[in-house]
Amino acid sequence: MRRRNFLALMAAAVSWPKRAAAQIAKPRRIGLMANLPLPPIQRFVQKLTQLGYVEGNNIIIEYRFGEGRDDRFPAFAAELVALPVEVIVVWGNPAAFAAKRATTTIPILIGAAGDVVNTGLIASVAHPESNLTGFVALNVELEEKRVELLREVIPNLSRVAVLANSSNPLGRVNLDTVHRAAQRLGVTVEVFDARNSQDVGSALAEVKASQPDAALVAADTLLLSERRQITEMMAASRIPAIYAFKEFSDADGLLSYGADLSVLFERAADYLNRLLQGEKPGNLPVQQATTFELIINLKAASALGLTIPADVLIQANEVIE
Repeated sequence: MRRRNFLALMAAAVSWPKRAAAQIAKPRRIGLMANLPLPPIQRFVQKLTQLGYVEGNNIIIEYRFGEGRDDRFPAFAAELVALPVEVIVVWGNPAAFAAKRATTTIPILIGAAGDVVNTGLIASVAHPESNLTGFVALNVELEEKRVELLREVIPNLSRVAVLANSSNPLGRVNLDTVHRAAQRLGVTVEVFDARNSQDVGSALAEVKASQPDAALVAADTLLLSERRQITEMMAASRIPAIYAFKEFSDADGLLSYGADLSVLFERAADYLNRLLQGEKPGNLPVQQATTFELIINLKAASALGLTIPADVLIQANEVIE
């Protein structure tokens, strides 16, 4: 009896390290590149928690924020590849291109980006690059709708200033759409370029000097990082403006129309879970946004002396009083 107990005890002692190792699993490590830690990223982390990934416990997120400098992304991508991380999550076309150039083996997950086909990021939505997948905000198609909304709010619209970032491949594709929409509506477009955060102030001064009827701020994460400076100048110059991201409306911007990026990042968290479980990114098709938001800031409209037409108000998903 004593011998049997001894043998059982020895067997338990031999197997204990294996069981302990299984219970104390090595945390998964991923990278995340974006310009700023805005609410969509917070929703991404919350969704991961719901899926069982607790940051600092069984998952480590290596954050890399450009803070208005897209030129940081190539170095960030190289750092993440060298660590290495298991997946690189990106927000915006510049971050996605940097990740794509840095690795052909580590999965790249787009939390949100603009047109990924016409910018050359991937060849096909249905069959993306072997290590790249994710979610697209359809910003190219939405630029036309933004021009139309400006026309509805300002019936005598004839000149629109576009604040853009020509260093972003998406920016060049978006501008083609803006020009087509403007030509169809009989509106003249003048483009003002801000290739980095330092350019934004001078570009805004040029916009003010041009005295346009309205302005359109391109769908660009670098410009998003400077949203407070941009909305304050538009208000001070009494220029009605429309934006691609709801964060501009939260910063007292007049109008914003675009995809709900928090929804896209929640869906990206599901994709990340599948990638960490071993699914290949090439088996996960790039998906397009299906939820869009028109946000109208009536406080900003009142300051500009604008009355938002009723047929525009009824389209709004949110009205800020």
